[in-house]
Formats: sequence, C-alpha cells, structure tokens
Amino acid sequence: MDLSQVKFDEQGLVPVVVQDAKTGEVLTLAYANREALEETLRTRRSTFYSRSRRALWRKGETSGNIQEVVEVLLDCDGDAVVYRVLPHGPACHTGEQSCFHRPLLPGEPSLGFVLSQVFSTIQERLKTLPEGSYVAKLHQAGLDRILKKIGEEAGEVIIAAKNQSPEEVRWEATDLLFHLLIVLAELGLTPEDLARTLWERHRPPVGPAPS
Repeated sequence: MDLSQVKFDEQGLVPVVVQDAKTGEVLTLAYANREALEETLRTRRSTFYSRSRRALWRKGETSGNIQEVVEVLLDCDGDAVVYRVLPHGPACHTGEQSCFHRPLLPGEPSLGFVLSQVFSTIQERLKTLPEGSYVAKLHQAGLDRILKKIGEEAGEVIIAAKNQSPEEVRWEATDLLFHLLIVLAELGLTPEDLARTLWERHRPPVGPAPS
C-alpha cells in the first residue's frame, strides 16, 4: 500500500475497521497513525494508535489475542482503512469475539459466520470424538462411509430438484453441504481453501492503474 494515498486527519490518524477474513464479521473500530500502519504492513500483525495512551497499541501484546493481517484495504476516499485478519482469540476486552456484540436491530448471521462456526464444531468433534457425536460416529466408520453418505445426500438433492420443491432442496442441500464439510475436515482442507479456489477462477481481471 502506498501510504501517500492515506488521508490522515488533523491528528495524524485514520480510522481502521478490523474484519474477520474468514467470516466477514466486523471485530473492532480503532485508529492508526502512519507508524502503526507501517508496522502492520511490515509485521502482518494488527497495530493501532491508542488515543488515550497516545502510543502504539499492538493487538494481543498483553492478552495474547493477536490478529494475523492477511489484507489491508483503503477506501475510495482514502480516509478509512480495513484490516482483514485471522484472529487468535477474542477481539473485545469483554471476552466477546467482536466488539460489536450489542444488537440494536438484530439480524441473521452471515453465510461466512455460519460456515465457520459449523466447521469449527466439526473439527472439534473429529479431534475429541465425544460419545454420541454423529460426526465422530461417521469418522470411526471410515472415509468410505462418509463418501457413501455424500452420494446419498447428493441423490436426495437431485430428487428434490426434479420435484421442483425449493423447500426440499433447501433441506437436502444443507445435509449435503454438512457432509462435504466433514470430508474437508477429514482431508485437512477448509472452506477458505474452496473460497480461495473460487476466487482464483472467477475474480475479475485487474485493469490498469488510474493515471
């Protein structure tokens, strides 16, 4: 990033929105000066400027809840920045994952958030193999059983679609997706791997830089 494009305010600061790169969830609103931005770009760790302490604030320096920065974006006017991060622990001092955890107008969670939560649960079940867990039972039955289940669920989706029943398709496709997530976890893949591949295939061409 060319920091000459950043429009710092009269105090030398720019607002920073911190976003979970996996789920799209907004985690924090903070501020950065030029030094904080330079350190973030160099270390790939979220660094801000604390207006109360008047000093750099390195996220996780005391709590251990660091944020790996995977992308830094500048908005169209050049006066706001986004850190897209992989959080290692809660973003909020209250222990909440996001500082924005008090809804004024409740809504439904995003697709990315739901997939991340479900996939994390699947990974945990495969790791601990708790008694009575459906995921653990499938794992213990072996990969062939999981793949057979995927075939069965795919067939159910086809039948539902042939019946032209959106409700049936919704239910059956959900079952299919759940079992695909189990296979990903079994093979050491993640939904982010699929998202990356989709983006590589379908991202728009990059045009010439503005003169």
